[in-house]
Amino acid sequence: MKRHVFIIGSKGIPARYGGFETFVDQLTAKRKDSDIKYHVACLAKESGEFEYNHARCFQVKVPSLGSARAVIYDLLSLQECTKYIQKNKLYNSIIYILACRIGPFFYLYKRKLEKMGVQVYVNPDGHEWKRGKWNFAIKQYWKYSEKLMVKHADLLVCDSRGIEEYIQSDYSSYKPKTTFIAYGADVGESSMENDDDILLQWMGQHQVRTNEYYLIIGRFVPENNYELIIREFMKSDTNKDLVIITGFENNKFYRDMLARTRFDQDKRIKFVGTVYNQLLLKKIRELAYGYCHGHEVGGTNPSLLESLASTKLNLLYDVVFNREVGADSSLYFTAEPGSLAQLIHEADRFSSERVAAFEDHAKTRIIQEYAWEKIVDEYESLFIGEELHVHERDYISGWQRNKALPINENHF
Repeated sequence: MKRHVFIIGSKGIPARYGGFETFVDQLTAKRKDSDIKYHVACLAKESGEFEYNHARCFQVKVPSLGSARAVIYDLLSLQECTKYIQKNKLYNSIIYILACRIGPFFYLYKRKLEKMGVQVYVNPDGHEWKRGKWNFAIKQYWKYSEKLMVKHADLLVCDSRGIEEYIQSDYSSYKPKTTFIAYGADVGESSMENDDDILLQWMGQHQVRTNEYYLIIGRFVPENNYELIIREFMKSDTNKDLVIITGFENNKFYRDMLARTRFDQDKRIKFVGTVYNQLLLKKIRELAYGYCHGHEVGGTNPSLLESLASTKLNLLYDVVFNREVGADSSLYFTAEPGSLAQLIHEADRFSSERVAAFEDHAKTRIIQEYAWEKIVDEYESLFIGEELHVHERDYISGWQRNKALPINENHF
């Protein structure tokens, strides 16, 4: 019997945006089980349908309403799913909601879907309610919304063991059912050559030299610790550059940080804007000496996985979520003054053999734990109903048993 899986909460496919979009693109592109039929909500200016990766993509027209637009989008998508399931009598279906944006409205739909025999799974994502860009009222909404979606979901699919542990701990009174399936990445060299005109033009424009820069890639928001990394880099004695790929134009956070740090007086600090060419971006990762990852607001971060798959050295902010992913394949820094500056000092002096050992270990970790083929297999088993490992209140986190692994010098 064909299992229909409706996915809402991403902006849609083909992927042109962030992590959820890439996840849905990979999930549908690498589908192996022909008994699964995917239906994917796509944010659009006009309503309609199209086929992509053998998935039915239904376009959802949403007015521009500022930060409320994502909530309206999810509600309209859920409404469309409900209508389609009813019309086509697809009662053996699953709706998979990415992120916890619609908690206050969720139970109204959930009760109706429950009567239809439809299961609703939720990916709680990270700690959205902690993000610095939100004011107090919006943070309160996010937390309340998360609470209600955890309470009423049939299953929480966590892409981080740290997030699964948090759900089980903070919402233990609801006895939430959870399972862990990681986000994915692929190991493999970029198909772009070192003498490609696009690469040479980009490097020449920004005066970037192969193996002579550390890299940051991510959204330009306070919780990604840009200021901490920049301050520490300015303190360090490295001759390498810090290349920052992010959208920062007309950003108040950028202007305020510039006023506080005067990083424009350090020629090593290079804000280079965004890079949408994925082949070029992968090549930039490969040619970097190291990657600095300052994200601290939960979940498995896609840019970290992509860096482990491509970059030689990875310097990570020491929080549970980054330790979970990087384990002993990475180096760690804290918010303590001098921590990252000292780490950069040490990393600059690593032998080529030690750098290669870190690189090999990181790629092996991606292949063994985060390869997209593995992730897609686990999702298909979940949707078909095979080997589903669900944890309830008596859950004991594997991450809790093995957390904060120290760097094992024997590997290097």
